[in-house]
Amino acid sequence: MSLEYDIRDVELAEGGRRRIEWAEFEMPVLRQIRNRFAKEQPLKGTRVSACLHVTTETANLMRTLQIGGADAVLCASNPLSTQDDVAASLVTHFEIPVYAIKGEDNKTYYRHIHAALDNKPHITMDDGADLVSTLHKERRELLEEVQGGTEETTTGVIRLRAMAADGALAYPIIAVNDAMTKHFFDNRYGTGQSTVDGIVRATNILLAGKVFVVAGYGWCGRGLAMRVRGMGANVIVTEVTPLSALEAVMDGFRVMPMIEAAPIGDIFCTLTGNINVIDRQHFAVMKDGAIVSNSGHFNVEVNIAALDEMATEKHKPRPFIEQYSLPDGRRINLLAEGRLINLAAAEGHPASVMDMSFANQALSMEYILKNAGMFENRVYTIPEAIDREIARIKLASMGIQIDVLTEEQKKYLSSWEEGT
Repeated sequence: MSLEYDIRDVELAEGGRRRIEWAEFEMPVLRQIRNRFAKEQPLKGTRVSACLHVTTETANLMRTLQIGGADAVLCASNPLSTQDDVAASLVTHFEIPVYAIKGEDNKTYYRHIHAALDNKPHITMDDGADLVSTLHKERRELLEEVQGGTEETTTGVIRLRAMAADGALAYPIIAVNDAMTKHFFDNRYGTGQSTVDGIVRATNILLAGKVFVVAGYGWCGRGLAMRVRGMGANVIVTEVTPLSALEAVMDGFRVMPMIEAAPIGDIFCTLTGNINVIDRQHFAVMKDGAIVSNSGHFNVEVNIAALDEMATEKHKPRPFIEQYSLPDGRRINLLAEGRLINLAAAEGHPASVMDMSFANQALSMEYILKNAGMFENRVYTIPEAIDREIARIKLASMGIQIDVLTEEQKKYLSSWEEGT
């Protein structure tokens, strides 16, 4: 095979293909877009460099881009999220170059990003903005041909908006993360369920009766808090934003600072996109046996360096747990090296959820190409028309019909003259 790639083992391909096909059944929106792309070829001749979690759902997105005419290359957006059999299948069965190995070290991770950038992209597709950041800092000679990009997650959007505010962003980015069809489903229902899945797979503990501390009450935090409460946990929310904290209170959760939650929590999970949310002072007062995890994009939300300094010993009681022993005999259990627990210890979001997120990716790419030259170098919210169309297709795929406005109703809504 002349295709260039760097994966663990091509012999894993057949198992990956079967899992990709299983996920495809749960992705009717993306299938419908793929069928249209096959006929219209809206991405023909477009070079795409994608930095995403290499999962079965991502595989179906990459196939959609390829069928739509794109020359697409994929690398991992997290060292622990790659599904090696999926990477093998993409290379073997679909001839899509992939640079991703589960557990790859930091040097390999960035070497793979550079390999994806070697495709000289017209469009970048990112999840966390590592590819975009590397392109701007180390591969600026490629910027001239880039027409635009998409960003999948909250952490990446935060970074990109900071770049735009500094005048550093060299091309327009559509924040797929800001689509309501992503907030409602991917972030709330997807992260909620898959985070629980990762924690339970890693620990095999019962959530009922435990004190579960959710750090951050954005869309992901809401989803997790909702799910663990449904499984019988006593949920505490920590927040820094008054409005989000108030919402958590009104939703029936206890709200307090992390320093007050730390001594009473059994399980902790961060979902903020910020650094050192769980820090040295929190470790100092945690219970013996406390479980600490993260479901934000980067492994910076838990101050692992501080925990390393505080510990006298560290060992691995289970595959995804590192147990830190402190001088007073307490043990703190860190899951999945502080990386995304839902992808490191489980399989990430269900395919039916990623169906809508990746439909947003595909349609946003088409939108950028159709409107090339019309954008400024900043971060754009996804067009409402795309959001609405994805919701429409999803409802239709579920066999659900809704009412349609009559002409009289449309006229009423567009008029200011009607009153009491």
